[in-house]
Amino acid sequence: MAWLDREHSVAREGFNRWLIPPAALAVHLCIGQAYATSVYKTALVKHFGASLTEIGVIFSVAIVMLGLSAAIMGTWVDRNGPRKAMVVAAVFWAGGFLVGAAGIFTRQLWLVYLGYGVIGGIGLGIGYISPVSTLIKWFPDRPGLATGLAIMGFGGGALIASPLSTALLNAYDPASAAPGGVASGDAVGKLFLTLAVVYFAYMLFGAFTIKVPPPGWAPAGFDPASVRTHALITTANVRASNAIRTPQFWLLWTALFCNVSAGIGILEQAAPMIQDFFRQPGGKSLVAASVAGGFVGLLSIGNMAGRFVWSATSDAIGRKRMYMGYLGVGAVLYVLLAFAGHTSTALFVLFAFVIISFYGGGFSTAPAYLRDLFGTLEVGAIHGRLLTAWSAAGVVGPLIVNGVLDAQGTPGKLTAAAYQPALLIMVGLLVVGFVANLLIKPVDARFHEAEPVPARTAQEN
Repeated sequence: MAWLDREHSVAREGFNRWLIPPAALAVHLCIGQAYATSVYKTALVKHFGASLTEIGVIFSVAIVMLGLSAAIMGTWVDRNGPRKAMVVAAVFWAGGFLVGAAGIFTRQLWLVYLGYGVIGGIGLGIGYISPVSTLIKWFPDRPGLATGLAIMGFGGGALIASPLSTALLNAYDPASAAPGGVASGDAVGKLFLTLAVVYFAYMLFGAFTIKVPPPGWAPAGFDPASVRTHALITTANVRASNAIRTPQFWLLWTALFCNVSAGIGILEQAAPMIQDFFRQPGGKSLVAASVAGGFVGLLSIGNMAGRFVWSATSDAIGRKRMYMGYLGVGAVLYVLLAFAGHTSTALFVLFAFVIISFYGGGFSTAPAYLRDLFGTLEVGAIHGRLLTAWSAAGVVGPLIVNGVLDAQGTPGKLTAAAYQPALLIMVGLLVVGFVANLLIKPVDARFHEAEPVPARTAQEN
């Protein structure tokens, strides 16, 4: 695979750097399908005769593998460049669907765990971090904007995958289109095969259109000192092996973990949550199932929009202040949701929408925050290690919410009061993250690399 190496993807002089975000977006839109697994979750429960928890483990395994593979492969991605990394991600992501399809057709649930969970999860991790370092190097003047443009694709991938998967399931099993219909296992298997082909082709498009800047490239007139308007932004560089030895890395890890743990609990319970908040004493909810489904789609829009809007905003106000908003304002919103969310559907939707936009924004702002603290030299590798916070939060967040709700009563009969303990626990997590973010200071010079990275000016396009 030497023809995929970094040196074969160096941009020629005059290359338009604005072609890079669409290439990165191509990968993130594909792997963002992970947020659309609920489309066929019920079908897999029926096909395998399994519980919702057993099928839900598939998603949890994929998220854990995302963090682990990003941490382990981060340095490899930085060393070999985005093109090879994107191709490898495409192979694992598509391969995960193929192995998962084999598990569905043969009724071997462990193969679905192995395929979509383990193999696909590796593709998720490598694909997620593959364009980050390149984007930051192409946009040293606007790192938040650049990473937000790409990473918003991961939040918005479900907006494409959900209707596409529904349409394909209905085509492969027309009976599932009827009210209350559930797709057959055969239809889900065929869906997996189709997605494998479509996503593989589209991710390869991203891989072969992405370019890395020439050594020392910088936009015309760009002065690294000009972006150092905030105390945390450094012009030095720290290697990944040293970054994880700094308190700054672990403080940011804690802040991200707390933000994600709180947000993912809402995402997982979104549809039943809005119905439970407006359930009448007799047991009937004022919110129909179709409306609850639309609410999930609205949260996906909030997740996607937050990844771009808040990340771009951080370029102006600074990453630390942006995280103060995610965690501080987020904590206030969770309190309001817990005690006032049941008084009005409009208020409930508003609170939840902003909370999930903060959840998405925390992800897209993180690479730029790392660039501010540790420089650009191995920011992709450092980002990969930071994503282990996502793996941990993907387990802890749902466990907290599900554990509290299991203790409160029977699903389908819960009310807004049942959610208050879980939401207040999330408030506590956000406060811990807020304090961790406040403690972040510039990295000690003893961790900096001795040799500065040379810079030359190129004509900006």
